[in-house]
Amino acid sequence: MVSEEELALIRERMAEAGVRNLGAYVRKMALNGYVLHVDLSPVRELVSLQRRCSNNLNQVAIQANTYGGIYPEEIKALQRDYETLWEPLSDLLKKLSAVVEL
Repeated sequence: MVSEEELALIRERMAEAGVRNLGAYVRKMALNGYVLHVDLSPVRELVSLQRRCSNNLNQVAIQANTYGGIYPEEIKALQRDYETLWEPLSDLLKKLSAVVEL
């Protein structure tokens, strides 16, 4: 039987891991020995930004193929979009590589 103190510690660990179901938590711990809670919101933001950049690049390519050219402003806008994407993406990749090295 689990004491109240032990149950309180388990629930605290569950909250830290973002797990609400005690059975799911116990299974994870029994099978893996640990529970990871990963916040993927930065990845979702980067995926969204990357989609917008890809869509914009596709539109510029369609225009170039249809009309035979593009405006320099469009190229500059694409460059800005990809610069905006590259910095957070680079930071995220560094963080992920640090986790892999552990």
